[in-house]
Amino acid sequence: MDYPISSDENGINIKPELMEKEKIYHYEFKGKILLLFKDSQDFLNCYEIEEEDLVNLIKSSKNNDEIEKNLEEYIQHKNLKN
Repeated sequence: MDYPISSDENGINIKPELMEKEKIYHYEFKGKILLLFKDSQDFLNCYEIEEEDLVNLIKSSKNNDEIEKNLEEYIQHKNLKN
């Protein structure tokens, strides 16, 4: 199966028809990370991450499970600081 996110000189290309519901997809573009997922009602959700430490954490993740785990840990850590 083709990855549903790509980019070219015009920007990001998203093919929601190739996305599984409730699965996180990530894509690096211009030093940022885009997190996308299609929910159970077929709505596309997209989040752009610019924080350098979080971008590097996601880039170093080996798979989607690790990305989700790292995001959860990052959020918990941030919540403890506040």
